[in-house]
Amino acid sequence: MGSLSSPSGLSLPSKPTTQIDPNHLLNLFKSQQKYLNHFFQNLDLTQTLTFTQTLLKTQGTIFFTGVGKSGFVAQKISQTLISLGIKSGFLSPVDALHGDIGILSNQDILVLFSKSGNTEELLRLVPCAKGKGVFLISVTSKLPNSLTGLCDMNVHLPLERELCPFDLAPVTSTAIQMVFGDTVAIALMDARNLTKNEYAANHPAGRIGKSLIFKVKDVMKKQEELPVCREGDLIMDQLVELTSKGCGCLLVIDGEFHLIGTFTDGDLRRTLKASGEDIFKLTVGEMCNRNPRTISPNAMAVEAMQKMEAPPSPVQFLPVINHENILIGIVTLHGLVSAGTWLSSWCSEGLPAQYGGQVLGGTFAHIKAHLVSSHY
Repeated sequence: MGSLSSPSGLSLPSKPTTQIDPNHLLNLFKSQQKYLNHFFQNLDLTQTLTFTQTLLKTQGTIFFTGVGKSGFVAQKISQTLISLGIKSGFLSPVDALHGDIGILSNQDILVLFSKSGNTEELLRLVPCAKGKGVFLISVTSKLPNSLTGLCDMNVHLPLERELCPFDLAPVTSTAIQMVFGDTVAIALMDARNLTKNEYAANHPAGRIGKSLIFKVKDVMKKQEELPVCREGDLIMDQLVELTSKGCGCLLVIDGEFHLIGTFTDGDLRRTLKASGEDIFKLTVGEMCNRNPRTISPNAMAVEAMQKMEAPPSPVQFLPVINHENILIGIVTLHGLVSAGTWLSSWCSEGLPAQYGGQVLGGTFAHIKAHLVSSHY
């Protein structure tokens, strides 16, 4: 079955093509800036300070409510406070009148966002919330209005006009609501002396949280994943161990698992180039680095990355040892990126050039090619 064709003789109306006038667009941004400046220049800081201090001192939960676009702003501000560790929530004015008002107590604050201050749903909610003993605060832009006479506290957000040519679409009023709410949120954050670690604890899946929460022991490879060998092992006998564990190195240990040194795929190539056929006789212990960079399992993942990047040249792994120099793991650049620390930004931009190197899978081919060219 195909689509129906239009009756012959009838032409479908085409949508007129329009263009955005760049000068008009620029003027709109300038107008919005002017309207926002009106808000900043006329905001009553005394009202704002009282409002902020009231939120700071509350023993209960700070609830926000609103209808339409103001409701979305109220939800966003509530979520911001929650992310800062402040008890908050959004209460739908419609759902509140159908049971959700049960969440309110006389220890709580209810902040009502409304441009006009005459929103019908909010006016119906006020007496019910008052009956629960809730402290009510209206945040409005039009005066006079009904909410100011019904609430315990009022904050006026000065609004010159909406950017909308009809002065109807709430595009400036919601902008100043958002600016007001988020600025108050940061004032509360400062007053509560929230630390970066506390903030990170509330964002465990975010870039900042991962960089401050994850430790080396959380991202390191352990036990059977470790590419280990003894210093007396022949280099050529350890090629499978070197390439199969995905670490780009061998961790050289003694009988009690003390770390002696490291031998990398780069060391292998350099040894092959310098020694030729003698590589078959060399042990790992003869060619390993006996003074590698190491890290503790309790160090932060970010510290591991910083250590990898440190001069004189970057490395792609760090052996993880305890206070007795016993090997307990290895942390790799790939492991850190996979864990999603702040290094994750490299994933979208590509790893730094110094971490390019030769792919481990090509090591065997590299050796074979060298031996063939040398008639071995």
